[in-house]
Amino acid sequence: MTRLLYSIAWWLALPLVLGRLWWRGRKEPGYRQHMAERFGFYSKKPAQNLIWVHAVSVGETRAAEPLVDALLRAYPEHAILLTHMTPTGRATGQALFGKHGARLTQCYLPYDTGWMMRRFLRHFAPCICILMETEVWPNLIAQCVSLHVPVALVNARLSERSLAKAQRLSALMSEAARGFSCVAAQTDADAERLRRFGAPNVHVTGSVKFDVTPPEQALAKGAALRAQMGAQPVLLCASTREGEENLILDALTTSGMDDVLTVLVPRHPQRFDEVAKMIEARGLEMCRRSALDADAIASDVRVMLGDSMGEMFAYYAACDIAFIGGSLLPLGGQNLIEACAVGKPVLIGPHTFNFATVSEDAIAVGAALRIPDAAAMIAAAMKLLHTDTELANMGSNAQAFAQQHRGATERTMALLKPLI
Repeated sequence: MTRLLYSIAWWLALPLVLGRLWWRGRKEPGYRQHMAERFGFYSKKPAQNLIWVHAVSVGETRAAEPLVDALLRAYPEHAILLTHMTPTGRATGQALFGKHGARLTQCYLPYDTGWMMRRFLRHFAPCICILMETEVWPNLIAQCVSLHVPVALVNARLSERSLAKAQRLSALMSEAARGFSCVAAQTDADAERLRRFGAPNVHVTGSVKFDVTPPEQALAKGAALRAQMGAQPVLLCASTREGEENLILDALTTSGMDDVLTVLVPRHPQRFDEVAKMIEARGLEMCRRSALDADAIASDVRVMLGDSMGEMFAYYAACDIAFIGGSLLPLGGQNLIEACAVGKPVLIGPHTFNFATVSEDAIAVGAALRIPDAAAMIAAAMKLLHTDTELANMGSNAQAFAQQHRGATERTMALLKPLI
């Protein structure tokens, strides 16, 4: 009965959902493309022996890279169906996996109504559903159970905050949790919360994000970008969220940090122009990554706006120190593993509840430093950028930290094998 009410709520909300899609399409045209797929209508003829991986947006898609590559190697007679909910996730998937050609199909996952999900499953007939990280959709799971499609939640994480929200809908979410065939959790704490959530067969495998290898092409692009930046120190503010850029720019304006180039990369591309206006409003000399030619960046430029897609590894390679966004405000933080994998010291704010264990572990080994606010972040960056030994030690610690935690993909593959 609870799931029926949930489905009715979805149907009633669909006009608003469509309106929001069209509205977002003003800035991101991708939201107005492939709209039929969001209702379970597909023109592509599905391949046989499909392994279905759902990666909702950019972060989950990038995290899925080592797992998708491992699945294609281990099961040469199978193909991958990769689904998303955002155009940026879909574009990221195309950039990462286009090399696989016909062995990988991409599309949007339909909205979580029983009819749409059942239509999707009957069209593609996957042999397994693999959900990345935190994707728990009640009708998706119920329809998979009904059609005998095993469901695995991998690279799974669940914060105390998310658990509390799920427990407020315990009848609905507990039924969904019981539908998992197996769960591969990132940490012991995640595993404990997932068991409290009601998930069976929970194992701790670690984060597959540690198995993402920085692409040589991205590192070469980063080296070329750094050559354009010259000898000045470079602070990267990566994956910043709404509200954080104002705090960072205010702190930067009053810091006197004139000899450092700050690279500001908003997490959501639809905000690039908005953030550009924030920089200009403060009278800071700015350049945009999208407008760079082959010449050196002018010496009076204080802020580079990272308004490009798919270049995060290049930005990490080009910088001296990285602040990870989503952590100055209570947004839960973002993944710091990629910065560590490139051997860059990391600064994080007080709010990292979505990545609590990995953040604390990085701090404990000297790979990361937690700061209370934007002013303290700028001050810490200034100090480290002018203290070569400490900066180098943090970078070495970061790279060692990333290397020591590899292997989650192999452990996850062992759990998936009996289900495929």
